[in-house]
Amino acid sequence: MTWHELLVVTLVVLVLLGAVPVLAGLFQYLLVPVHAWRNHLDRSAPYLPRVVVIVPAWNEGAVLAPSLERLMHLEYPPDRLRVLVVDDASTDDTPDVVLAKAAEHPGRIVHLRREQGGQGKAHTLNHGIAHALADDWMQALLIMDADVIYRPDSLRRMTRHLADDEVGAVTAFIREGSGRPGSVARFVGYEYVTAQAAARRAQNVMGAMACLAGGAQLHSRANLEAIGGRIDTSTLAEDTYSTFLTQLDGRRVVFEPAAVVLAEEPDSVRALWKQRVRWARGNVQITRTFSDVWFRRPWPLRRGGQRLGSLTFGFVWFSVYLLPVAMSAAAVGLVGLWFVAQTTALTAFQALWWVAVAAYVFVTVTTLLLDRETARRTWFQGLTFPGLLALVVMTAAWFPGLWEDRIPALFGLRMTATGRDVWQLVLYAWPLLAMLAARLVRTVEGVPVLRVLSVPLLYLIGFGPLLCAITLDAYVKQWRGAATTWDKTVKTGRVVG
Repeated sequence: MTWHELLVVTLVVLVLLGAVPVLAGLFQYLLVPVHAWRNHLDRSAPYLPRVVVIVPAWNEGAVLAPSLERLMHLEYPPDRLRVLVVDDASTDDTPDVVLAKAAEHPGRIVHLRREQGGQGKAHTLNHGIAHALADDWMQALLIMDADVIYRPDSLRRMTRHLADDEVGAVTAFIREGSGRPGSVARFVGYEYVTAQAAARRAQNVMGAMACLAGGAQLHSRANLEAIGGRIDTSTLAEDTYSTFLTQLDGRRVVFEPAAVVLAEEPDSVRALWKQRVRWARGNVQITRTFSDVWFRRPWPLRRGGQRLGSLTFGFVWFSVYLLPVAMSAAAVGLVGLWFVAQTTALTAFQALWWVAVAAYVFVTVTTLLLDRETARRTWFQGLTFPGLLALVVMTAAWFPGLWEDRIPALFGLRMTATGRDVWQLVLYAWPLLAMLAARLVRTVEGVPVLRVLSVPLLYLIGFGPLLCAITLDAYVKQWRGAATTWDKTVKTGRVVG
């Protein structure tokens, strides 16, 4: 093999790497219908254990009252539900709100005050967990966020899975529930259907769950004690850490799609950036901490082994984890091929984007059908999720010559040879260019006179590339050793149940 041939093969391999996350997404979505047959419902049963709910709260006065009131009206026996609000040295009216609700519901709502706050969510949760474990009353523990609203039947739909003692933890479907969401929140709402309603159904089928939703973690007492009786404080992804520990100890983690929990999500790019950088850095920490798990056969544990080490789960995990790398590799591969083998470059470009278009259509249609309630609010965000400019790239792959010849001809124009070269390079480099351009959306949103342009730019560049740019930023911050702090997202109480 000559050096030229070796270079071409290497560049083609880089392009193929770009297809891996697309194939992983298709794989998960193909498993979604299987969930109708392979789920945990046949081993669940009506079960109403004594549940302690822990609500970590730091300056949550604006959102706590409705959340607590809805907990008090769940379709769950009142004498089997207690709520501990762990006040992390709040400086607003959080204590007053909690004490007022405790007076309305004596014995059912308890205010726990931490005088030394600011250590992060995990420390706050551990304060409440220690209190809950101090006596034998609790049989199950629910961890939630201060702003979320539980649908009336959600808790009992979750607890029924604990009737099977092989289940250690259950999570619910967190749905974006703002009354009047803006564009960013609508994109998040659509994304949550893909990342939860779809992906976690697929993970139920695979037998390995990536993460318990931070606002809806139900643990059996036995599981909580088995994983140490506390939440890990060394990572920014304490919910994922607990999820992995549960499964490594031989207990199942189950997603219950019918248990719906409404949450207020960020409605600005800058707020979203702050939240997702924390999540992505947490995933880096998890990936390193559990490095001995990946692509290993299920361990021979007492309950039949866990599936975190399976090839399929590792394939899905690293496809998401390395998505920005895969997008960049594909762009580098295509641009490189343009310089050394243009015919091969065109074939690779069309093949890559044909796969992307097929995945886009299948995933979008399935997502919108999976959650009709969210679809009514976010169908446009679903269609534009990859970005309007990405749709141009898709059509360029499916209809060669459309943008270079046919459309210019409609206006009596003709593209020059130089223009064709520049256009082709932009098409080939688009995955990388989109991630770089996504940072521009964040910058523009922070400039008052330009802020009005941020939303149109977001639709042009796409929410998917924005998430990749955020993930890449998180990886850089983690590599540089940036401070590991838990920085909460500000909530304003926009959830409508």
